[in-house]
Amino acid sequence: MTIYHASSLFTGDEFLSDVYFSVDNGVFKHVEADANAITLTGLVAPGFIDVQVNGGGGAFFNAEQTPDCLDRIAKAHGQFGSTAIMPTLITDQVEVMAKAADATAQAIAEGVPGVMGVHFEGPHLSLPKKGTHSEQFIRPITEQEFAIYARQDLGIKMVTLAPENVSADDIARLVECGVKVSIGHTNADFATTNAALAAGADGFTHLFNAMSAFTSREPGVVGAALWDDNSWCGLIVDGHHVHPSSAKLAIRSKQRGKIMLVTDAMPPVGTDDMEFDFFDGRKVIRTGDRLNSTTGELAGSVLDMASAVRNTVNTLDVSLAESLRMASLYPAQYLGLHKKGRLLSGFDADFVVLDEQQNVQATFIAGKAL
Repeated sequence: MTIYHASSLFTGDEFLSDVYFSVDNGVFKHVEADANAITLTGLVAPGFIDVQVNGGGGAFFNAEQTPDCLDRIAKAHGQFGSTAIMPTLITDQVEVMAKAADATAQAIAEGVPGVMGVHFEGPHLSLPKKGTHSEQFIRPITEQEFAIYARQDLGIKMVTLAPENVSADDIARLVECGVKVSIGHTNADFATTNAALAAGADGFTHLFNAMSAFTSREPGVVGAALWDDNSWCGLIVDGHHVHPSSAKLAIRSKQRGKIMLVTDAMPPVGTDDMEFDFFDGRKVIRTGDRLNSTTGELAGSVLDMASAVRNTVNTLDVSLAESLRMASLYPAQYLGLHKKGRLLSGFDADFVVLDEQQNVQATFIAGKAL
């Protein structure tokens, strides 16, 4: 057992001063003052949870489906405070999906820190809203994909799909398989989106991006996302994907607790790499903190969760407490991680130490420093 002293600690609910806590077998517990406690300088907060991570540290899940790749991605994001991630495979061949599932199962079995499961972003998407996804691999759902989605050794399973191309019955079947269905890369109308929600979908992938817009006579996917009180929306706050006023409006409109920060991060996160190979002979080029495919589309981001929190505070005028909850508590609730997202006795000892500018000083998963 290790005892720590934090001059400042955010529990997920409130800020506390002069806090002592122990970590025993990966479990957090508030304790009395102890002269031998290890001092943590900065704000101790719940570790960040990112439900959309394509790559990091130079590793790209679509390029390499191995536990080592997932470990490199998790470590890259761990240095920016992410203590739990959903490695994300974008639209690809079913054989690549199967290999990604195998890698995820092995990583979970081996206890790779931070890997919670797998997010298949595609391949059952809308061509008009495909974004940078490869058109050649976009396809209807088949029994081959269902065999992957039904696996019980993948941890948390998440699938992003376009509901105009996947029936409500198939969405219900996915939910019965234990899959969290997220709506994204879709041109669906309001009614079709609501039918998907009624069938069990409960998420929206990168709100505003690659989805039908809100208009006066057709609320679209954006309207459905903001209107529904029971679903969660991921939001990329990097200054490129969503205008700050659009993000502010979404946060003001959506049920509190239902917007979570995501990165949609790509391999350059945590590196100085300026490009990487993509699909169809394309490359993704980094310009500052922006990524574009050589065909022009935004291609994920080089955003990390600490920067997402900082941007939410500084550009969206959201309080630090609420920004931290958007990066930890709300995604934990979305994923059903009932012992993460707060620093209360009995919760997982996943925490981050931040300076006053929300830069990460240290990251701990299950009480172990990365």
